[in-house]
Amino acid sequence: MKKWHYSWIILAVTFISIIVAGIIRSSAGVFINPFEQEFGWSRPSISMAFAVSLFLYGFSGPFMAAFVEKYGLKRMMLGSMTLLSLALASTFIMQKEWQLILIWGIMMGIGSSLFLTVLSTQVANRWFVKRRGLAVGILTAATATGQLILLPVLAALVDRYSWQAAIALIFVLSLLMIIIISIFMYSYPIERQIAPYGHDGLVEPVRSTGNPFAMAISSLIEGLKAKEFWLLAGSFFICGLSTSGLIGTHFISYCISFGIPVVTAAAMLSFMGIFDLIGTTLSGWLSDRFDNRWLLFWYYSLRGFSLLALPYALSTGSYAWLMIFAIFYGLDWIATVPPTIGITRQRFGIEKSAMMYGWMVAFHQVGAAVAAYYGGVFYSAFGSYKMAFLLAGGFCFLASLFVILLKKQPQLKEA
Repeated sequence: MKKWHYSWIILAVTFISIIVAGIIRSSAGVFINPFEQEFGWSRPSISMAFAVSLFLYGFSGPFMAAFVEKYGLKRMMLGSMTLLSLALASTFIMQKEWQLILIWGIMMGIGSSLFLTVLSTQVANRWFVKRRGLAVGILTAATATGQLILLPVLAALVDRYSWQAAIALIFVLSLLMIIIISIFMYSYPIERQIAPYGHDGLVEPVRSTGNPFAMAISSLIEGLKAKEFWLLAGSFFICGLSTSGLIGTHFISYCISFGIPVVTAAAMLSFMGIFDLIGTTLSGWLSDRFDNRWLLFWYYSLRGFSLLALPYALSTGSYAWLMIFAIFYGLDWIATVPPTIGITRQRFGIEKSAMMYGWMVAFHQVGAAVAAYYGGVFYSAFGSYKMAFLLAGGFCFLASLFVILLKKQPQLKEA
């Protein structure tokens, strides 16, 4: 029997760590109503804290990529997960709005950044030569799946017990993850005296000795000079606006406004996560085989149609229509990531791809932060989220035009 390559164990550890970080960060949507009721804070104020988190985890991404180059995957993963654990512990004693911004905005944003931005690219680049697109697809799927899969459990704990019980669950998960990373994670294959998956010999890593901040800024300057960077970053801004910013933050509250119970709404969001796992993994497989530009065109176009249909699905009062939306949207949740990384790798090279992609994620999270905040503003102004979702659908069609303007890049040789 052929022994499993250790790269797949690294993939599994990374997958679980991304899921846990995703659960922690995305649980924000479950706590909007409880925080509103217990502390008397307004929805725009709570939305602002969660918007800060989305903004910071995006803009921390390229710097996290640079710090990984200097200090290694394992050390940075342990530091980031520890920060998330501290943030969760601090939630039990928070009393003021500024504390919410500090804990759920700043600490959560920075702590989740590595896991939810550049980690999948870093692991795939270091540990895989063959099946690199598939590895990115699997790890990317974990990003959204982790954000969605346990939401019904958290919502049930809030509904039956308290929001503190839900926080306690994810706090325990974060502590378990610290132990798993400590035991099983390695920064490079050579630390196990093996070659990357699909490569014949040992690969001595090129370890960075430069200033991580200078490295991140120089990559941004290089990117800003390239049309491809602007088109990908612009489409990724819309990607963030139409996924984690709007659906991830406000979908549960939108459902509640139509009389749907919070546990049912969270279950629908979790259901999307299951189909996202399928859709994004498949997208990674497709990105190894087809023109990534056309994949992105269809992903954004189909997402636009689904967002335009959501207000209708909710207004019918039919769970069947809502289920159809959950399946359709879930398949496309972040299927955009593998082809975006593929184009970035082709255009800027393997060595620079993580930091370049990190800056694109920064744009993604600016879009997410805009949607997270203005979703709350739209609700306060109109008493409904309908206009916010219709606008997001329209922006998705604009993103599909951005990616078609990209020039086809030559395929990199993986070995």
